[in-house]
Amino acid sequence: MDSQPLDQRLSILTIAVNDLDESRQFYNTAFGWTPDDASDEEAANIAFYSLNGFKMALYPLAKFAEEHGAAVAPPAGFTMAYNVNTEAEVDQLFARFAEHGVTILKAPEKVFWGGYSGYIAGPSGEQWEISFNPFTMVNSDGTFG
Repeated sequence: MDSQPLDQRLSILTIAVNDLDESRQFYNTAFGWTPDDASDEEAANIAFYSLNGFKMALYPLAKFAEEHGAAVAPPAGFTMAYNVNTEAEVDQLFARFAEHGVTILKAPEKVFWGGYSGYIAGPSGEQWEISFNPFTMVNSDGTFG
């Protein structure tokens, strides 16, 4: 039997977080994102954000571990990237993050591959790269490339 490959897409990226309310507040204020509408019961257990073509979910670490049937730790070893079209936009975002007390892991700087980027951390340690890539721009609809 010839199996079919998976479509090249992402449906939901779930981040196991230490404190759902703190993480929701972080993304609502530091990023300025709006969570999807949810019932009171759903909002007490998970937060969804609609992004370009997929969802990002925040899910309490303890519930995540229970659902997976194994001990888990907050995310490590990967970075989510938010790209913009100019170095100035990167600097503006870092100024916003500083105003909101966001943990800045690495201030923006020119990088070896020709871009300009820096790193921040969310409340549970999830890492974001905020980057300008002069070789691939963000389209008017928010898609990359």
